[in-house]
Amino acid sequence: MARNRRWGDRKDGKLIRDLDSLHYITGIIYPNRCDNEAYIGEVIDLTNINEYLAKKNYEGIEYKYNLFQVVVTALMKMITLRPKMNRFIVNGNFYQRNEVSSSFVVKKKFADHGAESLAFIHSKESDTIDTIHQTIYDQVSFCKSEKNTDSSTESMDILNKIPRALSKTAIHAIMLMDKHGVVPKSLIETDPYYSSCVISNLGSIKMKSGYHHLTNWGTCSMITLIGEIKDRPFYNEDGTYEMKPSVDIGITIDERLADGYYYAKSMRLFRKLMENPELLEKPLGEEIEY
Repeated sequence: MARNRRWGDRKDGKLIRDLDSLHYITGIIYPNRCDNEAYIGEVIDLTNINEYLAKKNYEGIEYKYNLFQVVVTALMKMITLRPKMNRFIVNGNFYQRNEVSSSFVVKKKFADHGAESLAFIHSKESDTIDTIHQTIYDQVSFCKSEKNTDSSTESMDILNKIPRALSKTAIHAIMLMDKHGVVPKSLIETDPYYSSCVISNLGSIKMKSGYHHLTNWGTCSMITLIGEIKDRPFYNEDGTYEMKPSVDIGITIDERLADGYYYAKSMRLFRKLMENPELLEKPLGEEIEY
């Protein structure tokens, strides 16, 4: 989003100048993101999603729609419609991020020594699950190529190859720049910890979802883990139950950004989107009832 920067703004966020006194003080007396984590766990019934994916994946489609794309789109729509979920705190100051973005790691091959690459999605309010599906395809195709390396990995490789004393000095200098919001724009655009949300699909390697810590580096205030798909009992009001396909999703978020009511309402929206995936065909910026 194009706008004029004011004194105190960062390249990736606008300083929030009208904070209430409680949140203003909270950012100062609780300075570390890792010390202020709230964990939210959700179990999602996949019945509607599976039916939706069956319709989207018509015969002959080159790149299949899948659960990961649904989760990514639902998270990005939730963050778009709930702007406090897209805030971050650095150096005791609250900022509103300039865009909604997500990042994830792509394993080039499933092997112990398989290299990893970093994928980054920059969204627009006009995006839908179809455009995000294409963006993920482009990102994964680029990352899986053995010839391609993302710029963040290239930078880390350089720091790893120079003398250790020099690289540590450089890293500490970059950390200081990070604290004061003067890191290069190229780093902000490709480092996953400068995104709105880091997403990890643990189900792809047959692992359960769970808690993942935040980091004090960067500006990312939310990390989401997607677990393995499995059948679980879902209980009816009369005490009977049905076994349904499901997935557990764990979200760790910086609790300083908003109050519990705001988080609860945001999660209701996320659940509504997951249970009604056809809503993801609406633009990210289009409001829905929930």
